[in-house]
Amino acid sequence: MSKFEIGDRVTVRNLPALFHTRTQGYTRGHTGVVVGLRPKWVIPEDEAWGRYEGRREPFYMVRFNQRELWPDYGGAVIDTLETEFSERWLESAAAENTAGKTP
Repeated sequence: MSKFEIGDRVTVRNLPALFHTRTQGYTRGHTGVVVGLRPKWVIPEDEAWGRYEGRREPFYMVRFNQRELWPDYGGAVIDTLETEFSERWLESAAAENTAGKTP
């Protein structure tokens, strides 16, 4: 069972990364919308070390507005970027709002 569904607003967590991660630094702390679900797979931090029987999590495709990622972005206001995250890197944007933060 997946923690998030298509259409959910999620915020990328700013977790420490000691070695390899596929979570881009420029997405951390930003909020986007889940647009795709992927089956469980080995998390990138384990896969990078060849631990293919390591920890498995669902993955999600998340869409961000590029102007929210880069305030000086010179493209169209409708331009988006989609990228993939393992579940550990995401939190509900609704949960973030209840903690007194804004998305």
